[in-house]
Amino acid sequence: MADTAAARVPADYVPPPRGGRYENVLLAVLFATFGFVFFDRLALNFLTPYFKDELGLSNAQVGLLGGIPALTWAIAGISVGYLSDRVDRRKPLLLAAILTFTVFSALSGFVGGLASLLLFRALMGAAEGAVLPLSQPLMLHSSTPRRRGLNMGLVQGSSAGLLGGVLGPLVTVWLAESFGWRAAFYATVLPGLIMGLLVLWLVRDLRVRHPATIAVDPEPEPAHGAGGWGAVLKHRNILVCLAIAVFFLTWFLTTQTFTPLYLVEVKGFGPGDVGFVLSGIGIAWVLWGALVPGISDRIGRKPTMILFSAVAAVSPVAIMLIDSPGLLFGALVLTYTGLGCFTLFMATIPAETVPRAVMATALGLIMGVGEIVGGFVAPAIAGQLSDVFGLDAAMLVSAGAAALVALLSFALTETAPARAAR
Repeated sequence: MADTAAARVPADYVPPPRGGRYENVLLAVLFATFGFVFFDRLALNFLTPYFKDELGLSNAQVGLLGGIPALTWAIAGISVGYLSDRVDRRKPLLLAAILTFTVFSALSGFVGGLASLLLFRALMGAAEGAVLPLSQPLMLHSSTPRRRGLNMGLVQGSSAGLLGGVLGPLVTVWLAESFGWRAAFYATVLPGLIMGLLVLWLVRDLRVRHPATIAVDPEPEPAHGAGGWGAVLKHRNILVCLAIAVFFLTWFLTTQTFTPLYLVEVKGFGPGDVGFVLSGIGIAWVLWGALVPGISDRIGRKPTMILFSAVAAVSPVAIMLIDSPGLLFGALVLTYTGLGCFTLFMATIPAETVPRAVMATALGLIMGVGEIVGGFVAPAIAGQLSDVFGLDAAMLVSAGAAALVALLSFALTETAPARAAR
């Protein structure tokens, strides 16, 4: 397969450059693309208070709606990551994913009940799950080593925080208040088309097995042994990251799914206060999404994971204990550090651990396993617990999951270039 894929590449193929203007252009395009993915994905959570009663949903069904994109996201991440490594192509698959998730996100505004909403969100998740395993290899290749963690953090963390976390609640709540909740889904068509055009015009495809690429971007270690998942699962860091993914996805999606409901039903916040508090999560997401990976470039991946996953465990507790919207906003800005860690265990550490030829396979597998268990199963369980014990149960599940991540991070092997060489 490797020889066949290489043979289909034109002899004059030139890999994307590293550093310089292209590094910044690629960063901007992938930042906007993955940020819009999370704008789409989180829109459902912000709009839940508007359609929950209209569609007659229970908390368990809300948890299922929050989890179903995670399931299909996982399947797509695993399969497309593996496929892109096998065919050694990224850009065409990325374009197809962007156009597909845009269509199904917009169709979510036409639903009449739980079944149709589940269907469209599942199909949307299937397309969105392909974006990260395709984007991060592109970013890794074109990043200078000193900016590797920062660039990957901006793509995966800060982008999702800015577009999904800060603008997401403000824009979707405003659209719901002004035009109805369905309008927020319809509005996703235009930015999706813009992202597709930017990728088409500005992003160059990457073939990691082509000799021209290997000449400028040699493997971090010899690409020996079995290909595919066999070459991935032999590494201890990958196994640890798989376990971390399960619990950190539990923290993330349980918090994201139930915080809007918690603020409305338990705290009694109005729409303005809800949007304000949720924007605090988004601001933290933007800041820590870049700072955490950047800090890891300096002090190492392992200590960064331990420290900031422990801090992330505090944010669900703050949601439970703080009744003032202003104080809660500040607390979440300071403690919602987990999305910066996501870049490390889901992208940077695996990319620095495995050969480049199986990098997308590793990223897709870690993301997929985490999404299936932590993203799909955990929110549904948290929803069932909340129906029995109240919404505090969801927050406790989230806090406990982040605390477990801090413990698991002690088992990681350091990979940061400045630290691993010591």
